[in-house]
Amino acid sequence: MTHQPVTRRRALIAAVSAAALAPFPLRAQEYPTKVIRIVNGFAAGGSSDIVARLIAQKLSESLKQQVIVETRTGAGGMIANEYVAKAAPDGYTLIVITGGYPAQSAMLKKLPYDPVRDFAMISPLTFYPFVVSVTPASPFKSIEELIAYAKANPGKLNYATAGIGTLHHLSTELFNVMAGIEMTHVPFKGGTTAVTELMAGRVDVMFETMTLTVTQVQAGKLRPLAVTSAARVAALPGVPALAEVLPGYEVSSFLGLATTAGTPPAIVDRLNREVRLALDQPDIRKRLQDLGGEARASSPEEMRQYIEREIGKWKRVVDARKIEQQ
Repeated sequence: MTHQPVTRRRALIAAVSAAALAPFPLRAQEYPTKVIRIVNGFAAGGSSDIVARLIAQKLSESLKQQVIVETRTGAGGMIANEYVAKAAPDGYTLIVITGGYPAQSAMLKKLPYDPVRDFAMISPLTFYPFVVSVTPASPFKSIEELIAYAKANPGKLNYATAGIGTLHHLSTELFNVMAGIEMTHVPFKGGTTAVTELMAGRVDVMFETMTLTVTQVQAGKLRPLAVTSAARVAALPGVPALAEVLPGYEVSSFLGLATTAGTPPAIVDRLNREVRLALDQPDIRKRLQDLGGEARASSPEEMRQYIEREIGKWKRVVDARKIEQQ
């Protein structure tokens, strides 16, 4: 009789110890048990917001749990990134990563988080190239003509971007390097303003996402000279890839999902599987194509390696062009 309480205590301690030693597999099996938030660091109505909501709806259906999009704008997405970097590593707080993420990481002297180590990558969602565009009144009918003029007239052509240090900026500077030309940068506050200025003829050329330019191209308000993907795209089949003229040139913006570093691998893998299933659905693929993108998933490790490569690429461009880090 005197040993019974001791035995019970030992059993209780053993049970608690076992639970403490292996909490993640149990939680991963139960996941998700509450609302999942996808944090978007950019304005509602933009491409990151639209795609996040498409994926949130599909994940809600497949996970049998509500998935919502939460907007936290500011500092070029850094406020949202920092929020998720410091969130609980439990798979309930995700972040939309954009093509500007590695460019920003290369441009800034200091970030309030590590762009690779502080995040567990889940999967890319969509990739979309830039379109190199001029106005219909432009004398340039091909990318070769533009390069030839720029070589003969250094600094005379100007190019519009959505701002200093954006992917638009660095992709055009990479073009300068690889083509051996010099064009003058004219930054604006946002891609929409830059496109408006281009159409008004106040700038000569622009590298801008298909999301913002395809409609203008189809309406005859812009003339596309090239796309920046490795190969031609279905939405603009008659437009050459820049790589056809400058072998090795390839730039794609993208949208992807990540979560907080330290999230159990079983949860990250579960989210990766669900994202892949969502991207395989014809309606999602069609919607992403309509937005100028291509649905494309990868493993978490492949996404991490891609982000690292992109940061390295843009750091080399920043160094080569002596662009002042912010």
